[in-house]
Amino acid sequence: MSALRVNNLKNTIKHWKYISHNIREPLNDNDYERLSNLLDHFLDMVGDDENHELIGLVDVISHMISMYDEHKKYQISSISGIKALKFLMEQNNLNQSDLPEIGSQGVVSEILSGKRKLNINQIKKLADRFHVSVETFIE
Repeated sequence: MSALRVNNLKNTIKHWKYISHNIREPLNDNDYERLSNLLDHFLDMVGDDENHELIGLVDVISHMISMYDEHKKYQISSISGIKALKFLMEQNNLNQSDLPEIGSQGVVSEILSGKRKLNINQIKKLADRFHVSVETFIE
């Protein structure tokens, strides 16, 4: 390795301690939000200058955010609509009789037990009620 590259590496290591707590893979939504805000700040600094000294850092942070987005998308898409409904009911302290928009308590019971599928009207009403995408409930 050339002396210049070794010196650059030493400088990077020396300064890493000042930014390492901010530049790391997001593990949860709070980390994701923090990293997104940092990226916004760097993008404001970089602007349209593709040769800016921070463009590599912008690329790395963008990649980390993209990977987290893909992971979340996979997690969400791997959850069944019924499991999502059960989760939302639990989070909102609801029971079967609290969902009259999708039917009687008996209908809700059949849906939750898997004996009956949600129809498109029920899906739309649930999406509106819980402020989520209709895809949340589509099997």
